[in-house]
Amino acid sequence: MSERKEVWMRIVVGLISGIVLGVWRYLIFVFVVINWIYTLFAGKRLKELAEMSEVWNTQIYIFCRYMTFVTNKRPFPFTKLEKSLSRFGV
Repeated sequence: MSERKEVWMRIVVGLISGIVLGVWRYLIFVFVVINWIYTLFAGKRLKELAEMSEVWNTQIYIFCRYMTFVTNKRPFPFTKLEKSLSRFGV
């Protein structure tokens, strides 16, 4: 795909992925509150909620890299979910 077409595609991908990740952000906020309250009373964190938050963090990282032209790898929902930053050497 030519760079000019890729720029136009980034607008579409950015809008769709931005909306999906934005809605997902509110769910993550709820997870943070639940995990905080649970940890406060139970004395341990809910590992699954923390891992879900890490998946969201990774997707935001991929989204930002794509939107700033660092990479041509499209973010979720146009590719599968990456679960860790370790694939990026971070």
